[in-house]
Amino acid sequence: MNSKELKKSMAIAMFGGVVVSFAPILYAISNANPLTGAFFRMVYALPFLGFIMWFRGLEDSRSINTRLIAIVAGIAFSLDFLSYHSAVDWIGTGIGTLIGNSQVIIVTLMSWWLFGERPNLSILISLPIVMFGLFLISGFWDDEPYGDYPVRGVIAGVFTAIFYSIFLIIYRFANRELAPATNLQFDSTVGCAFGLLILSFLPLQSIHVDPIVFEPTMPVHGWLLLLAILSQVVGWLAIAYSLPRLPAAYTSFAILLQPTLTIVWGIVLLSESPSIQQVVGMILILGSIIGVTVYGSVESSSESDDTKVL
Repeated sequence: MNSKELKKSMAIAMFGGVVVSFAPILYAISNANPLTGAFFRMVYALPFLGFIMWFRGLEDSRSINTRLIAIVAGIAFSLDFLSYHSAVDWIGTGIGTLIGNSQVIIVTLMSWWLFGERPNLSILISLPIVMFGLFLISGFWDDEPYGDYPVRGVIAGVFTAIFYSIFLIIYRFANRELAPATNLQFDSTVGCAFGLLILSFLPLQSIHVDPIVFEPTMPVHGWLLLLAILSQVVGWLAIAYSLPRLPAAYTSFAILLQPTLTIVWGIVLLSESPSIQQVVGMILILGSIIGVTVYGSVESSSESDDTKVL
């Protein structure tokens, strides 16, 4: 790839990261419950994704089984969204997003277990640092932690990271035939909407999760429509387009824009004010994510070459 193409792809990736960073802000402003916000984010995105697929008319040679895997990835994503929106409600947009993005470490550990991709020392060192950061964010030893339910929010954030990791691994496998980005996004969005619909009929009130509210009301659904267009369509398509075209170090930097900017937007736009202890925990986690992204590498059991972690 020449310098001009590299700069173009990087600009598109960074644009996607900036756009997606507003997603938790728009969700918080909508005042929808976690399942309602996630479900309509998917439903409102589908017509736009379908139109883009039709307009571009790109050939999609994937088999039915491969497309079903992408839908299964979307179902896993529904669990991620349930956990993520709950974390945002309970502990704020910035902290909830940051904990969820610790998936970069979990993906590495799962890849070690599933694919024999051994992590290097920098990744292993990051684990206790992240755990201590989560402990600080949860509000222990803190007289006035930020968030209505900080402990509950940290737990939801950890599940966000776990389910997001599962989604990424399945999504990566589903894209082994390198389908057009819009087509893959459409399939996973269908799966996510289906998964959220199933979750809505489960008795989740015992874990403080309300079912989907299907009656459209304004301005709630105006914000959710904007969330779907900006994040699920524009932002993620920009990221999906650029990731295969960039070296790992560049994509990692672009992806890290999202949690970093979300913290800023939460403070500036929503007046979120984490305590000093929570800020220290956020710095430890963000520093670990950056360290793993920049210096982390894995070694395949069948190859000696290191591969950068995304």
